[in-house]
Formats: sequence, C-alpha cells, structure tokens
Amino acid sequence: MNRYILKRLLLMIPTLFGVMLITFTITQFVPGGPVERMMTQLENHGGGEAAAGSGVGLYQGNQGLDSDRVEQLKKLYGFDKPPLTRFVSMMSSYLVFDFGQSYYHHKSVAQLVISKLPVSMSLGLWSFIIVYSVCIPLGIAKAVRDGSRFDMLTSTFILVGYAIPGFVLGIVLIVLFGGGSFWNIFPLRGLVSDNWADLDWMSKILDYLWHMVLPITASAVGSLAVMTLLTKNSFLEEIRKQYVMTARAKGLSEQQVLYKHVFRNAIIPIITGFPGSFITAFFTGSLLIETIFSLDGMGLLAYESVLNRDYPVVLGTLYFFTIIGLISRLLSDLSYVLVDPRISFDKVQ
Repeated sequence: MNRYILKRLLLMIPTLFGVMLITFTITQFVPGGPVERMMTQLENHGGGEAAAGSGVGLYQGNQGLDSDRVEQLKKLYGFDKPPLTRFVSMMSSYLVFDFGQSYYHHKSVAQLVISKLPVSMSLGLWSFIIVYSVCIPLGIAKAVRDGSRFDMLTSTFILVGYAIPGFVLGIVLIVLFGGGSFWNIFPLRGLVSDNWADLDWMSKILDYLWHMVLPITASAVGSLAVMTLLTKNSFLEEIRKQYVMTARAKGLSEQQVLYKHVFRNAIIPIITGFPGSFITAFFTGSLLIETIFSLDGMGLLAYESVLNRDYPVVLGTLYFFTIIGLISRLLSDLSYVLVDPRISFDKVQ
C-alpha cells in the first residue's frame, strides 16, 4: 500500500507540471493580454490628456504609446522576460504557494481566493450533503420497489429535475418565491442580510440558511438523478446475485439480507466517490447560479479572470485546484481498499 501511495504521489509531479505547462503556453498565444489591455485603456484616455494640454503624456497622437512606456508596461506585468524564464519563476513561486498578485483586483491571489471560498463552500457543501442524504435512501427504496408505482413516479420527478438546467430552475424559483410574480418568501442577494452582524447567533444561523434555500435547491436538483439511479442500479445488481438467494433460503429476513449482505457490497461504487466529491465541494463554483442569486464566489472569479486575462488568478487557482483534484482521486482509489478488503494494491506492483 505504501509503495502504491508513493508511486501515485510521484506521478502527480509530471501531471501537475504538464497541466501548468500547457496552460501557460496557451496563454502566450491568446490575444488581448494584460499589456495589450492596459495599452488600449491608456490610448483611449490619451486623447483627453493631450487636449488638456498636459504636454508630455502616455499617448502621442496617432503614434499611440511610445516604446519606453510599452517596455514599462511589459516590465510591470513581467512580460519583459522570455517565456521560459517566466514559467520557471512562476513554478518556483507556486512550489511555496506564492501565487502572486491579481492584475485586475490588485490583491494577492491567495487572499482573493479565500475571500470567495465562503460562497463556493456554502453551495458545494450543502449540495453535497443534500444529494448524498437524499439519493442513497431513495435509490435503495427504488431498488427494493423496482417496477412499482413508487419507482416510476420518483423516476419521473428526478429525471424532470435533471432535464431542467440549474440556472433555469433558479430563475423559476426567483419568479415563484423571490418576490417576482408570486410570493416574496426568500431573499435573493448574498449569503446573509445586511443586518446580520446585529443578530443573535440563532438568528444568524437561520438568516444564513434562509438565504441559501433557493441557490442550493437550484444547484442540487440536477445532481439527484445521477446519484439516485447509480444507487438503485448498484443495489439491483447485488440483489439479483446468487448469495442473496442463498441468504433468503437460510431464513434471513429481507431487512437482514438488504442491510447485512447487499448494502456493504452495493455501496462500494457510491462510497468510493465520497472523498473526491467531499473535497471538491469546498472549492467548486457555479457561474450561472452565483450570477442569478448575486453570490460572489469562485465561479464568478474564474469567469472574470479569464475575461480580463488575469493570468496570476487563472494559473494560480489552476495549480491549486489541480493538486486538490489529484489528491481527491488518490483518496477515492484508497477508499476502495477501506470499504472492500478483497482489493489490495500490493498485488498490482
């Protein structure tokens, strides 16, 4: 086991390096980088400066920015060095988790990500809890009652929910319950109310949960179908196996057969995805959900960073989330051994 873990950790190094190298290379060929954007902004304001009689300005009529100013901008953003030198310097800083400063927000990337995490953690973690706590019992009930009216009705509801995009459901919820055309029940903006700091601790908790009802509903409904059907199919496959018939022939009740024999085998493909889903729930963001409900989280940050060519944020968050993704995959693989003692990585060396 230890040898397998060490091999996986060592394989993460070239994987991480390759992801960063490819992304960094692509950014070198994307038009409209930070230097070009700043040049455009200065040129757009340069005419006004000249008209004001400033004499010497950044903008020189139809000539645009002079070469010295352009070089100053390149040096400001670090583009005065060769790409290979910049990549090596960037990766050296990333090894100690120094992600630099954002071009657009003018603050450190780490500080910026930390400020956005509460929104993403709220959406991801609550959606994760709801999906697993609803889908596993529902999937088991559907497997036991396979082909019944209950099975068909629940399948219809969850498939309809799966077919509706999250942002469309969010808009519907706003219209129905957010003071649109019907009822004004739930708030629409932010994680908490403006007077949240003045509330007592119980009122703070209720206020926070009240704000999260609509966005979590819109975010979680689409995931219910996949996990529910996965649970149902996994249990159905086990229920139809020979050892279940043998257990029944020995006189065991259906509850004993289901929870003492079927459950521990059928839950393996579901529980092995638990570590990865749990970890990524803290860091994922949804641009459309955050935009609809005015939540400033990781989804909106990622979109703005790409749009504004904010490379420190793009590359810094990619580096961090790639590490998180690789670790979560390793934990998912290791969970197979924990839940199924028949599996041993020591045999595959």
